[in-house]
Amino acid sequence: MYRRKTYDALLRWRKESNGRTALMIEGARRVGKSTIAEEFAKREYRSYVLIDWQKAPTAVRDSLLNNLDDLDSLFMDLSVYYGVRLYERETLFIFDEVQLFPFARSAVKHLVADGRYDYLETGSLISMRKNVEGILIPSEEESISMFPMDFEEFLWACGEDLLAEAIREAFAAKKALSPLLDRKAERLWREYMLIGGMPQAVERYLETSDMGMVDRVKRQILRLYMQDIEKYGGGDADRVRRIFGEIPGQLSKHEKKFTLAAVDSDARSRDYRDAFFWLDDSYLVNRCVNATDPRVGLSLYQEDSSMKCYMGDTGLLVTMVFGDRDYTSNELYRDVLFGKLETNEGMLVENVVAQQFRAAGHRLFFYSRYSRQASERMEVDFLLVKQYGNAAGRMRVCPVEVKSTKRYSTVSLDKFKAKFDSRIGMQYVLHPKPLKADGDRLYLPLYMAHCL
Repeated sequence: MYRRKTYDALLRWRKESNGRTALMIEGARRVGKSTIAEEFAKREYRSYVLIDWQKAPTAVRDSLLNNLDDLDSLFMDLSVYYGVRLYERETLFIFDEVQLFPFARSAVKHLVADGRYDYLETGSLISMRKNVEGILIPSEEESISMFPMDFEEFLWACGEDLLAEAIREAFAAKKALSPLLDRKAERLWREYMLIGGMPQAVERYLETSDMGMVDRVKRQILRLYMQDIEKYGGGDADRVRRIFGEIPGQLSKHEKKFTLAAVDSDARSRDYRDAFFWLDDSYLVNRCVNATDPRVGLSLYQEDSSMKCYMGDTGLLVTMVFGDRDYTSNELYRDVLFGKLETNEGMLVENVVAQQFRAAGHRLFFYSRYSRQASERMEVDFLLVKQYGNAAGRMRVCPVEVKSTKRYSTVSLDKFKAKFDSRIGMQYVLHPKPLKADGDRLYLPLYMAHCL
């Protein structure tokens, strides 16, 4: 199993919870939830019982349904059926794909109260009303989100732990990497941008070094997502499918805000609201909403009708861009990697930065203001809320501009700083150049996006 940051979150949960809560790992299909749950069980517990509700026989479901008031009988059934000896406080039960048997999720309340064992759940599309209708979500359940690999996890998978450490140290010291390490980090960043962070895609690349083979894996994942949309989308399935298919075209625009007219000329925001929430809840996309008044507490000022819609994984976005052909060759990927094939790199760069921010735990906000007066017209790619040293460590809004080329201007960032100066902390420019500090503005290479 690849090293994942989610593992540290699991360790914290076990230590801090001490059996008082169950933990739900939420995320899109194929991001590695089941893999990390089982690996955690193998390493940290004396024994574990893995119940995959996609495969569990009716008898296992019936035992849970009928024995919730007789847990001794339930545990006897599960222990013998799965051939696992149970040890108090040293056995973990994993309810995998728990959304396929919602009763198991509601039963967690009674199982946790019993106190003998620990409980870990994994779920995809778990937030959908269809999967939780009529089910009391237990207060004893905590949840964490798991995303595709970020760039640092990709480096770990590639065996580049020392480079990952060097990047972290350079960021903390506000000092550029040496030219040798900068070039290496930049090359691996570009590879990551094309491959993405889906573990199966990364594994195939490390096994074969063939981007064409990686593309086949990503196409399989995209087909799986389309099947999920049809199966779980309900009355919104058609709208969800339209939005999902339109994402590359929307991101290729200079102004990347999602325009519903491109999906349906008669579309109204309220008709598509649930479809956008469906995609967001299922972790297939990362929604970025406009914060009309940039203050700490950005969600209080969000304008849901004005948003950008990024793909949850940039590698999947790349495959969608080349989706007009049945097969994308290794040679074509290499041409893109080395800049021999003209592509809209701006949309890939902005998408992959959004992916790093979501994996780091940030909700996504941007700032956009249209005005007839040029001095008031501006758009800032992302807004983060972070501590600001020059304000005694208090939280401040930190604007982030993303640049895909080495030649650029920072007009919008300059206007934003001038207009909201007292609310602003550090300003960040992510660009394909080495690190440079300039007062309270920090110019970072793109490969440091995960550090923010």
